[in-house]
Amino acid sequence: MALSLTACGGDSDAPKTGTSAADLDKALQQPTTLTFWTWVPNIQKTVDLFEKKYPKVKVKVVNAGQSAAEYTKLQTALKAGSGGPDVAQVEYFALPQFALAKQLVNLNDYGADKLKDTYAASAWSQVNVNGGVYGLPQDTGPLAMFYREDVLKKYDIEPPKTWAEYEKAAEKLHQADPKSYIASMDPGDAGVVSMLWQAGSRPFQTKKGTNVTVDLADKGATQWSQMSARLLEKKLVDPQPGWTNEWWRAMSTGKYAMWITGAWAPANIASTLPDTMGKWRAAPVPQWNEGDHVSAENGGSSTVVPTTSKNKAAAVAFNQWLSSDPEAIKSLNANGLFPATKQLLQDPAFLDTPLDVFGGQKANKIFADSSAQVGTGWQYLPYQVYANSVFKDTVGQKFTAYADPAPGFAEWQTRIADYGKEQGFNVTAK
Repeated sequence: MALSLTACGGDSDAPKTGTSAADLDKALQQPTTLTFWTWVPNIQKTVDLFEKKYPKVKVKVVNAGQSAAEYTKLQTALKAGSGGPDVAQVEYFALPQFALAKQLVNLNDYGADKLKDTYAASAWSQVNVNGGVYGLPQDTGPLAMFYREDVLKKYDIEPPKTWAEYEKAAEKLHQADPKSYIASMDPGDAGVVSMLWQAGSRPFQTKKGTNVTVDLADKGATQWSQMSARLLEKKLVDPQPGWTNEWWRAMSTGKYAMWITGAWAPANIASTLPDTMGKWRAAPVPQWNEGDHVSAENGGSSTVVPTTSKNKAAAVAFNQWLSSDPEAIKSLNANGLFPATKQLLQDPAFLDTPLDVFGGQKANKIFADSSAQVGTGWQYLPYQVYANSVFKDTVGQKFTAYADPAPGFAEWQTRIADYGKEQGFNVTAK
């Protein structure tokens, strides 16, 4: 999907400075109907809590599709100036393109800057774009390593603490059972950039809204590509599309011993693979250097207020409640979303909760530590949605061919740079 976006436009409806918490609370005392676009299942339960507290405000929950499907509809509504939501769920990677096009309300105009200490540093950094705050963190995806304890024990393999140990474990496992793999490698999932992030790569940088630098061959990216090339060429990983019935069956049977992804995954494992409950364990993501403690984010979403909303104050107030109210945060977490707020991340009750999917392991401690160790300085492209859409045609093809992904990253970089220039950005490709 290619979205036609430019870094121009403005919010003629922005509030005058001095919008206070009292003003937002006043907006919640007026009869109002808000439309909320989100793909989170069962989020109505959380919305019901809001409506009980603020009975004059009705929130219409609409599933407008997930990720790119929603963004296409959102872009159409924003261009038309009507038919869009008052509040929308937008993943962190997609936020910059809407923010830089000035299609979202700068929440700093409503005092969002005062909420900074409410959230984990990595979450707050992802909603800051070009000096403004254009969304509030709804959930995050700090990296963790999920592994089948039964599979590793069967082949006498210790959970790897470093990527060097991960490679050795992959080789030992596949030699013992040629039908088993340390993990799958999805040729269509651009979320692999989280692995570059964890390796120290910072491939995308944007300054002043329009000056974009792309470097998919920096030290971190090269380090990850070289390791992946070895795993692919030895066929120690399985390049299969994720989230398909076939993939879930492979996860169920133990064909894949590990899944390195965001901390939102336990809810998916529990709901989709109930027969594997208790067989999984969680551990920190492997490190490039022994003794390091570096993580990254994989996934996560913000909630935004489009400039086309006719009920901005009430929409902002609902957004703040949804993303920071303790009752709301606990409700979202119960629905499988990993928290972005420090309050829950530091709550002993949350940290000490045994999780059935991990055989009673108190894995939230691992996830919270990962959240605190996310590397700083990461940025997404102001047109990351487009970049993600062509990942499968470049890097993904190398995965499928069991080949070195570095040439694929070079091709991806060219596509990214060319598209950015077409959209009016000043792009430097290193």
